[in-house]
Amino acid sequence: VLLVRNRREFSALGSKCPHYGAPLSKGVLRGERLRCPWHGACFNIRTGDIEEYPSLDCISCFKVTVEDGKVFVTAKKKVPTLPAVPEHEQHLELGRCLVNQNTMLLLGGGVAALVCAETLRQEGFTGRIIMATREKHVPYDKSKLSKEMDLKAEEIYLRKPEFLKARGIEFWTEKEAVSVDFQKQRVHFMDGSCQKYHQLLIATGSHSRFLKVPGADLQNVYPLQTPEDSSKILELATGRNVVIVGASFVGTRLDQASRLPAPARDTNGSSLQPGAAAELPAWFLAGCSCFYSSTAWNFLVNTQTSPFQMLQNKGVKFHMKTELCELKGKDGKVTEAVLANGEKLPADVVVVGVGSIPSSAFLKGTSIARDDNGAILVDLHMQTNIPNVFAAGDVVSFPVALLNGDQSSIHHQQVAEAHGHFAALNMLKKERDLHTVPFFWTTLLGKSIRYAGCGKGYTDTVVKGSLEQQKFLIFYIRDGHVTAAASLNCDPMVSLIAEVLYLGKQISKEEAE
Repeated sequence: VLLVRNRREFSALGSKCPHYGAPLSKGVLRGERLRCPWHGACFNIRTGDIEEYPSLDCISCFKVTVEDGKVFVTAKKKVPTLPAVPEHEQHLELGRCLVNQNTMLLLGGGVAALVCAETLRQEGFTGRIIMATREKHVPYDKSKLSKEMDLKAEEIYLRKPEFLKARGIEFWTEKEAVSVDFQKQRVHFMDGSCQKYHQLLIATGSHSRFLKVPGADLQNVYPLQTPEDSSKILELATGRNVVIVGASFVGTRLDQASRLPAPARDTNGSSLQPGAAAELPAWFLAGCSCFYSSTAWNFLVNTQTSPFQMLQNKGVKFHMKTELCELKGKDGKVTEAVLANGEKLPADVVVVGVGSIPSSAFLKGTSIARDDNGAILVDLHMQTNIPNVFAAGDVVSFPVALLNGDQSSIHHQQVAEAHGHFAALNMLKKERDLHTVPFFWTTLLGKSIRYAGCGKGYTDTVVKGSLEQQKFLIFYIRDGHVTAAASLNCDPMVSLIAEVLYLGKQISKEEAE
């Protein structure tokens, strides 16, 4: 139990964040908001309610009394281990009411659609809720596809099928939307069926870009998008030569591959492409690994700071200013990756992570507004230009407060969850503007990296701490003010900065220095 004093009032809460179990005693407290030190989830200390994601569950609250200068906390046995059920969440138990014939159709099986569905129930909606996805599974923790590749799909489910069923949320798997008739408010699916809706949420996410080089269609060339991909890569990669094409999310999130059964010492992992400030290359498979770049490295790598050195210390080789030009194979299976400079890398398995594109092709030819990349344009209500149609998650471009309201796509789990929440509120006509600060996290060879804000277009940086000692905080500056921050082993500084930005306050470059 965590006892919190805010001015003259005491609150007693569960002591660990429901997301990944971070100790909330080391978090950031501002007024009635308590922010997790690891991943930025935020809770109301009076009610336990979620005020910022990525946690899907509230925290427990306990009765507090003060008598004769002593504070007493009352709780039932074992209750501290259970998620809180605040007043508004009791609506979840109401589930579906057949009298309400309204249908909310949510396309997508990720966290944006999941949070939207749960929020609809929490806010008292008793009509029909349908989640339809091309996936085979209920929503799962995609970050673990690379971090814990030996887990079964069921072990990374965010919600079990029974949870959804108990709340009257229909979940249709292997149900891919192929077209939408916005005038008739009807969605058509690949299996030939169709479904009418009253309100529609498009949260179909994004998918890996295709590798456009000769040999890309060879066997053992995989994206990393599903539990099946993860399992197959693990099976084929152990003790073999591996090439990773890209280091944005897929390349960076293979940072726990060292947990695999010990591979042969001549294993060769090769990664092709740099990351961004918060997306550092973080993968190795015991032996020699290689990275190459077709563009300049970000600040951390350009200055050859500790993340760069950490990877080099593990035998990682960086091949700069070149690109993949061909994959060669034998008997239909990949055997070699050929770089533009002529160098040849042995490759038994190739993992493709050269960026992602919005999964919105099924909307081509419709009147829905999309940008040049195919992202659906939404406003702060997550509303599209089509009445009764909302969109959320990786598939959208939305106004970003830290970019002065300019539209952008941000592919973070926490952002997608916030989208789903605000989309649900506005589907119910509650007129709520999106308010969130993007928060990203990963680990690099066991070292914790946090990132909050939006550093797009930054022109300067301020570095605090020691790069050599692998403990530092970096402020990203645009127009004289902090627009984002990244840290290595400096918890809870990024959570603190996220809270300041959330409150709409500015941090000048001088203050950062």
